[in-house]
Amino acid sequence: MINRKKSKLNESKLIIEYMKTTLNKYTFSNKRIRTWVEKNSNGYVLNLFAGETKLNLNEVRNDIHEDSNAEYHKDALCFVKEWDGEKFDTVILDPPYSIRKSMELYHGRKMSEFNAIKDELKRILKPQALVITFGYHSNSMGESRGFKQNKILLMSHGGAIHDTIAVIEILK
Repeated sequence: MINRKKSKLNESKLIIEYMKTTLNKYTFSNKRIRTWVEKNSNGYVLNLFAGETKLNLNEVRNDIHEDSNAEYHKDALCFVKEWDGEKFDTVILDPPYSIRKSMELYHGRKMSEFNAIKDELKRILKPQALVITFGYHSNSMGESRGFKQNKILLMSHGGAIHDTIAVIEILK
């Protein structure tokens, strides 16, 4: 006879939220999304792909586009590898969601390999830090990197437009 133990459900629950909202190439120019990000961020924040919209946070802004409203204009992977300042409580990852988007928004320049960025990110995070990741898919840091999913936001843009997914994870 096989002894089978019942597995316990995780003690903390995954929160799933749903928002109907318009789509914009600069995600945080949408007031509803911007407010959600501001509400769900803590402390010292890195906005690694900052874009055009300044958030109402204690935010370090990086965007490779020289004309963007950011303090740093580095490739995201280089920024993470070179950062030697204070560690972050929250990191916002809102990269171009595809190579086509990357080429379109950044004048033909491809962005860093996203997995390489995620592999390096832990080094610049405080314990219990949050990472908020946006994408067309549920791109997340993952358990293998020491993170636990806490909240998922599904943003429906209506019609035949793809949904956007935001995942909030906590560094264990």
